[in-house]
Amino acid sequence: MLRYAGRRITAMIPALLVIIVLVFALLRMIPGDPAVFIGGENIGPEALQALRERLGLAAPLPQQFLDYLASLARFDLGRSLHTQLPVTSIIGNAITLTATIAITSTVLGLLISVPLGVVAAYSKSKGRNRGDGALMAVVMVLDNVPSFWLSLLLMLGLSYGLGLFPISGAVSWSDPGAMAARLALPVIVLAIGQVAALTRVTRSAVVETLGRDYVRTARAMGTPEPTILFRHALPNAALPIITMTGLSFGRLLAGTVIVEAIFSIPGIGTQLIQAITGRDYPVVQGLILVYALIFLTINVVTDVVYTRVDPRVRLA
Repeated sequence: MLRYAGRRITAMIPALLVIIVLVFALLRMIPGDPAVFIGGENIGPEALQALRERLGLAAPLPQQFLDYLASLARFDLGRSLHTQLPVTSIIGNAITLTATIAITSTVLGLLISVPLGVVAAYSKSKGRNRGDGALMAVVMVLDNVPSFWLSLLLMLGLSYGLGLFPISGAVSWSDPGAMAARLALPVIVLAIGQVAALTRVTRSAVVETLGRDYVRTARAMGTPEPTILFRHALPNAALPIITMTGLSFGRLLAGTVIVEAIFSIPGIGTQLIQAITGRDYPVVQGLILVYALIFLTINVVTDVVYTRVDPRVRLA
């Protein structure tokens, strides 16, 4: 397993290099000079040139790129053009919030979607097509609800209407109760966004498993249906669910960019939007690099989890 993980990590390097080159080039293609953005429209030519030199923007682009690669080789993501804070500290302060929201949303999505998928599969196997169709219709509706629209709807209903959850205010770990209430709506929105895909995959995998010989044998021996479903069918249908969970987690990280902005959560999604708006090249490059690392790491972890869930799977 360690040998496989090492090979996969080595294979990540070319992908990361491509991402680094693309992000560096595309950022410089965005109209607007960061020095003008920082100094203001009325800054004089000499002051502008001095500011560009101080920010490291006066050198030719190839030289800037080589300097950036040299910094990465030292595990240095640079400093923000606006605040001069290290990019690593900006990401470190923000990633805890985003990781908390993402992991909690994934767990909540699994707790909702897996039982729904199992119930739908059981209804299908027993010929109860109405129950199966009703559940699938509900998840299809959820799948087509945009996250920003759902966010606004929950804000109106649960916050302004019922006053259950705050939608503004400080985000501090010193008060766990207030923190949980503050993050509740983003977690709910992102969890609902995963339910449709995970429910469909769970249903399809369990339906296929319920048609196998060992399930028919267990039923013939009088094994209770809950035992058949959750002890025999679901574990043997786990691989597609794990795959979709990994894909959904990556999709969820992309969704945090929108949801964090709507609910004013200072996570890496909010930091990314602010950095793009302010032409803060080092922060944008660092955040996208972190996103890429998370996506690639999820793929490796998913493959490793396969071997724990199903010993028959061998990592090549």
